[in-house]
Parts: sequence; C-alpha cells; structure tokens
Amino acid sequence: MRHEESNMDKADILSMTKAELCDFILTLGEPKFRAAQIMEWLIRGADFSEMKNLPKTLREKLDKTAFIAGAAVSRRLVSADGTIKYLFELYDGEKIESVFMRYKHGNTLCISTEAGCPMGCAFCASTLRGLSRRLLPSEMLAQIIAAEKDTGERISGVVLMGIGEPLDNYDNVIKFLRLVGSPDGLNIGYRHISLSTCGLVDGIRRLAEENLPITLSISLHAADDKTRSSLMPVNKRWNIAELLAACRDYFEKTGRRISFEYTLVRGKNDGRQDAEKLADTLYRYCAGMPLHVNLIPVNPVHERGFQPSDRQGVREFAAALEARRITATVRRRLGSDIDASCGQLRAGEKE
Repeated sequence: MRHEESNMDKADILSMTKAELCDFILTLGEPKFRAAQIMEWLIRGADFSEMKNLPKTLREKLDKTAFIAGAAVSRRLVSADGTIKYLFELYDGEKIESVFMRYKHGNTLCISTEAGCPMGCAFCASTLRGLSRRLLPSEMLAQIIAAEKDTGERISGVVLMGIGEPLDNYDNVIKFLRLVGSPDGLNIGYRHISLSTCGLVDGIRRLAEENLPITLSISLHAADDKTRSSLMPVNKRWNIAELLAACRDYFEKTGRRISFEYTLVRGKNDGRQDAEKLADTLYRYCAGMPLHVNLIPVNPVHERGFQPSDRQGVREFAAALEARRITATVRRRLGSDIDASCGQLRAGEKE
C-alpha cells in the first residue's frame, strides 16, 4: 500500500480536526456541512471513491488535493487467547505493529507512535534498528480504524505502548489524542487511554499542561541509577530523582494516578532487595501519591539475551511491594504464543 511520492504534497485529511476540515472544504468551494459527511467515512476506513453521499465532483477534488493515511495489514497473527497482533504497512513501506486485546470491560488496542525507536532500551525489540521516522496523527488513528474494520468490533481503550516513544513525537501524539477523543471522531474517552514513556522529563512536564485526563505510565524498570542506566540510556539524561520529581509534579497538577511499569529481568532487577529498594525510592520521591506498580516479566528477545523471572520470583516481588503498601499487579501475558511483544515482528521483517 504505497502512495505515490506526490501524495505527500497533498493535505493529510485524516489528521484534521472538524474545524480544520471545514476550512479545507471551503477552499475547495464546497459547503461546510460536507466536512461532517467526510469525517463519518474516514473513521470507517473508507477511501474517497467509497464516499457515495458526496458529489462525484467533490470526490475528484479530494482525490487531487488530499490523501488518506492508511495502515494496510501486512501480517495478522491470532493468539489462542484471542489477542491479534498486526504488522501494518504504511504509505512509504515502513512497518509498525499494533496489538488488539479483548478484556471483560471492552477491547483495547496497543498502538505504535513511531516507526522504530531512538531510545535504545536494552530489553526492547523496538529499538533494535533505531528510529526510521515519526508517525503522523493520522497514522496513529489509522491503526485503530484498521483494527476495528478487520475485527468488526468497537475499540474502547487505547494504550500508546507500542513501537516508539510517544513523548519523542510530542506534537503529533497530542494532536492524535485530541482527535481520538473528539465526539466528531472515534470518541474514545480519555480515561480509557494510557500513554507510556521511558521518562522524557521535559515531555512529562509539557503533558501536565495539556489538560488531557489520560493515564500516564512510567517505564521505571529499576530503583537505582546504575541499574536503570544499564537498561535505559534515557536515565543518563534524566535520572530517577529528576524523573520522579516530574511525576510528583504531574500528579499534583492533574490529580491523575501514575502507573509505574517495572520489567522483571532474571538476575538483574528481580530480587527481594530490588523490591525493597523500589519501595524506598517511590516513598522517597512520591510520598502522598497513590502508588501502583505494574510488574512485567521481560519478553525474551533473541538479540537481547534477557530472561524473565520465574513465577515464584514474580509472586515474591509483588508480595514484597504489597507488604510496603504499594499496589502491585502482574500484567497478563496476552499473545505470548504470537510474539506479541512490540517490535518482534517488525525486526523480523527487516532481517
């Protein structure tokens, strides 16, 4: 699904708000009410030729002046637990991944925000070949639209935890969030949207001013700077003290609970002493905040060599946190039989 290069000189219509689309329609000499009709088609994954309630002349104008960013299914893997892993191809041939997950409360899609990732986290497949480019707001929306079209099911929750660092693509991600939550668009409630960051402190502080009641997840993964820096190069730019100070300020500004993600790597950060150190660190910098830690046994990635903690070790780590009155949950390993860890399919395609 490759667009001609000339398409990049056209208007990115799926990245437009309703007001922006109204203004664009006016430049084509068409009445404003056409914008609402077009938006209805866009969120259904239609191309211009399928917009049958538009005059043919308008469809021809749109085809000449605008393009619809799409996500074509390149591979589709279905897990025994119902999880679906998508490898999508974008207009320029770049590949990204999304994961469709079914829960009792509704369907959630984990989406990518970049093609590749520049952060270099040692345990993550997404960073293996660095960053190719940042995604447009429309390309983030396109993942949701394509998954809904493929499954025939409504997606009511979104997690920005796929390939890429959302706050590294800040402006496009914020535009996406405003579009995906708009009643004129997909109308997914902000309280059902989570954004995960490896710890870009400047982005966290900007996000606190956006007045978006989303859930912020912090990829912490270690309780001391030496260990965290060995796993996550971003810690050399903003250490744990700076990161958690920004988290505290975010909570005080927004009143929104922050979830701390902690990937358990056998022999690296998963001992009882590590759990105690984590509790001490969180209480030192985040006292008075509701503390929730999401424990994630690392997904083995061939190129990385890390192994997950055993089940007993995970239980003991969680129990140690609970004993310190820190809520600890263990993430369900959905799609483990289909390499649902983000970046694995894309890395395989590049080999």
